[in-house]
Amino acid sequence: MSTNAIPADELLKLENQLCFPLYACSKEVVRRYTPFLDELGLTYTQYLVMMALWEYGNTSVGELGRRLFLDSGTLTPMLKKMEAKGLLRRVRSTEDERRVEISLTADGEALKEKAARVPIAMGQCLTVSPEDAAELTRLLRKILDAIQVD
Repeated sequence: MSTNAIPADELLKLENQLCFPLYACSKEVVRRYTPFLDELGLTYTQYLVMMALWEYGNTSVGELGRRLFLDSGTLTPMLKKMEAKGLLRRVRSTEDERRVEISLTADGEALKEKAARVPIAMGQCLTVSPEDAAELTRLLRKILDAIQVD
């Protein structure tokens, strides 16, 4: 059936939208992270940056943005704040001054051990089986891969 045959009232119901449960779920899951991340002195987005750096090591702002689906206008002010907290360093590349390299400091590395408690705590907050979580992750990655531009 083409979408032309579906009445506008049906097309515009929240219950018929993929975007709404994704948005609401994301917002609520991030809200659940907040008390655990407050203990680390991180926002959710800063936590994502730290996880990327712990996993991949030194990287550029551009590469970090691609991994996290964030633009440099969002990343740059946040990275400056994280640098001021002593978690990371930002250094202009000597080969290409447009490129800014990011690396963890000793304090940033040390935070990893405390942060390892966060996924465990979140697992206790969310009543989803490991199998359902894996399937949801698979489907979300499939969507991201399909809509990723580049």
